[in-house]
Amino acid sequence: MTPKENLDKLGYELPNVSTPGGSYVSVNIRENIAYVAIQFPILNEEYLYLGRLGNDLSTEDGYKAMELCALNVLAQIDKKVGFDKLVGLNHIDAYFQSGNNWDDSPKVVNGASDLFMKILDDKGQHSRAIFGVDKLPRNFSVGLTASFTVKKE
Repeated sequence: MTPKENLDKLGYELPNVSTPGGSYVSVNIRENIAYVAIQFPILNEEYLYLGRLGNDLSTEDGYKAMELCALNVLAQIDKKVGFDKLVGLNHIDAYFQSGNNWDDSPKVVNGASDLFMKILDDKGQHSRAIFGVDKLPRNFSVGLTASFTVKKE
């Protein structure tokens, strides 16, 4: 099945793509690698899942927030590259802000990893890194960057 067919089958809809909040592009392509700038849990310009995991938000909230970040990554790829040119997902970097005693970041980042596998099938296999940070812009609980291999023109 194609990514769009998987999205439809599973009841997901790609959000509108957000515009960069600074002097950069949302997708940068070098050779046959597409780098997607950090995506946050934004749904059609509405900021969601704000605060610290473990203090303001649960691990389950974090999972959903990271899933939304992954949908935003896919929306950027669909708009700027096209799913038809996708060879596969390479790597994701996941960022989170949390309270001092919270330690469930792998479970939260599974929200993105699971979604990529469901939508992209084998092309969604990837490596990942997880970073706890003191502060994310706009008080977002999580953020996600990704790199993809794309077909050469």
